[in-house]
Amino acid sequence: MEQEVDAAVVEARLEHERRTVLTTLERLRLDHADFVVASRDSNADDEHDPEGATIAFERAQVETLLRDATHRLDELEAARARLRAGTYGTCERCGQPIAAGRLEARPAARRCVDCASR
Repeated sequence: MEQEVDAAVVEARLEHERRTVLTTLERLRLDHADFVVASRDSNADDEHDPEGATIAFERAQVETLLRDATHRLDELEAARARLRAGTYGTCERCGQPIAAGRLEARPAARRCVDCASR
């Protein structure tokens, strides 16, 4: 049974997700800039700071979060392209419909649950 995709609803969800990711990216970029400034302006040996995480560690965490958010944004853009092409909601691997619940939870999903778990 073929599932109907309401393009306007999907587009709105993808746009909402996109705006959320862009907000996250902006915050992370500001955090990253703060860490760069903090490490540049400090001659402290933060590698041996008994108080906790080092500036380098925190900076690396933010860089990882930036990469993840950028990847998420790319996935959302790819989902929008699939929506325009009429292939949104179809598994890229097996060609079967992706369950509505999966698309609800992961609107940028490219694969059905079976194919994604392989």
